[in-house]
Amino acid sequence: MRVATWNVNSVKQRVARLLPWLDERRPDVVCLQETKLTAEAFRGLLGGELAGRGYEIAVAGEASWNGVAILSRVGLEEAAVGFDGMPGFPDPEARAISAVCDGVRVWSLYVPNGREPGSEHYEYKLRWLAALRDAVVAAAGPENAVLCGDINIAPTDADVFDPAAYEGHTHVTAPERAALAELEAVGLHDVVRDRWPGERVFSYWDYRAGMFHRDLGMRIDLVLAGDAVAARVKAAWVDRKARKGKGPSDHAPVIVDLDQAPDGDLGPVVPPPSAPVTKPGAAKLPQSRD
Repeated sequence: MRVATWNVNSVKQRVARLLPWLDERRPDVVCLQETKLTAEAFRGLLGGELAGRGYEIAVAGEASWNGVAILSRVGLEEAAVGFDGMPGFPDPEARAISAVCDGVRVWSLYVPNGREPGSEHYEYKLRWLAALRDAVVAAAGPENAVLCGDINIAPTDADVFDPAAYEGHTHVTAPERAALAELEAVGLHDVVRDRWPGERVFSYWDYRAGMFHRDLGMRIDLVLAGDAVAARVKAAWVDRKARKGKGPSDHAPVIVDLDQAPDGDLGPVVPPPSAPVTKPGAAKLPQSRD
């Protein structure tokens, strides 16, 4: 079974990229984030195209913001929007959906950004992650679950192009990383990092300042798998090709193959960047430029 997660940053803007990608990579289960459409609009836009490719749909959405979905061609049962105790800002947002696909409880997650350390939205992010941790345990435990999505946290300094460039920003602070570690501690494995412990792996690159072409990114799109699912992983990689060319999302899909790897164990990032900037201090975040 091939499982993929992709923050498409507006599914309406990404139709011309999404459908050919589905035909090329042929994932069995796809978790989408930041769809930015109501559930009705999502089905109206893509329902026919997805059904023609054999996908069932579970979707939670809202106009212009957030939005998550699961597409599955291996069954879609027990779909649930959100989770018990999920906080809002102030009302619950379309940031979580789960369903059972071929016996695996799959979650598509769009964790709050946090905006600025110490802000109300930052505290909301930490509460949201704590509630998610409790919900995963309550929902029959993590053993046979896989959490996919834009987690909006780089787990370690190795998951950003230069830790110094991110000082004072969200996504890298100690409380955020601690909240992610507490989520993983219930029995979840970061399968990409587990498979490629010493490799440079990013999944997000800012649109500005040539960040993608210089490989100045961060790894914030994760696949966290329980023991039973993690034991089945045969390949885990970032589909960097989907970030290239005209009209891409600023995120690349993350692909995990269970039981068999139809394309082989390709490596952590496919294709790898040609000329990454690796010298500390050689680049800043676009919003931090002098």
